[in-house]
Amino acid sequence: MDTSQPVLERLMRVIESRKAHRPSGSYTVDLLDGGIQQVTSKIREEAEELIEAATDMGCSSPRFVIHEAADLLYHTLVLLAACDISFEDVEAELETRFGRSGLAEKAGRKPRAKG
Repeated sequence: MDTSQPVLERLMRVIESRKAHRPSGSYTVDLLDGGIQQVTSKIREEAEELIEAATDMGCSSPRFVIHEAADLLYHTLVLLAACDISFEDVEAELETRFGRSGLAEKAGRKPRAKG
């Protein structure tokens, strides 16, 4: 495996390959086949587990927090693939936020329609 790319980029390439080639026995394929609802459900579950790891243990178990953070990142990348959004698109969005206050960025967002 080419380790010259950052790990998140390599992971995204694997996820995109699983989506395209659909190998049997792939957890990624199972998630994608479950649709957006299944993927978002897993993200919610993993986010809750990460919060639990950080708060219930007061960050006293960094290994558990790291494990849950990795799970959340993986499932987020699967969601991007399911939505046909590239990792590069997310990186570009983050790049636009450098040098800009997070409060200013949030204030400049258009309100979302409720529904």
